[in-house]
Amino acid sequence: MTKSLEMDLPAGISVPDSPLVAEVLEYARTLYEPYLFNHAMRSWLFAAKIGQLKGIDCDREVVAVGTILHDIGLTAGVPGPNRFEVNGAAAALSFVTERGFSNRRAQLMWDLVALNSTPSIALHKEAEVALGTMGIGLDYGGFGAELIPAADMTAILGAFPRLKMKEKFTETCCRLVSAKPETSSDNFLRDFGERFVPGYKPTSTVDLLMNAPFEE
Repeated sequence: MTKSLEMDLPAGISVPDSPLVAEVLEYARTLYEPYLFNHAMRSWLFAAKIGQLKGIDCDREVVAVGTILHDIGLTAGVPGPNRFEVNGAAAALSFVTERGFSNRRAQLMWDLVALNSTPSIALHKEAEVALGTMGIGLDYGGFGAELIPAADMTAILGAFPRLKMKEKFTETCCRLVSAKPETSSDNFLRDFGERFVPGYKPTSTVDLLMNAPFEE
């Protein structure tokens, strides 16, 4: 019989007994600011609840690991030259492969992290990737919030409060846009840059085409 992880989870949510998930939680706590840790936890719990309600057959440990770690690329502890989702996916991949994740499970987790802000692709991927993306999107923008019973929504928000996420997430994104504008043109950081960062000018894909070194 599958045991529950030794932690209090709201909304009647249970997960497989998993030392890895426990390690992931500790790793996440060392990287995230409190508001971002709570966002990751709510995203996981929303994903897990949606999976339960819809009876989705998936690897729940992969969903847990990928969803909890999906934003580590936004933190100072996970630097890198690429867009934040790819930096985060690389760090998460290193973490799980060192702990024995198979290549297939590691790839699913990588895709969940790398595609977490691209639902137009992620929702069409494997169940683990799509489900994690659903939980993340629900907590970010309220997408699919009607799927969660009101009492469960209250329990999840009570266990992991938002801690002014709208304001603090905006600040985090603007800092990253200012520090590494070259990584922001083809993801949602562009929207934050255009609205909040003075002088921000993203790379235009039209300019890339028009300036391609070919004769027509």
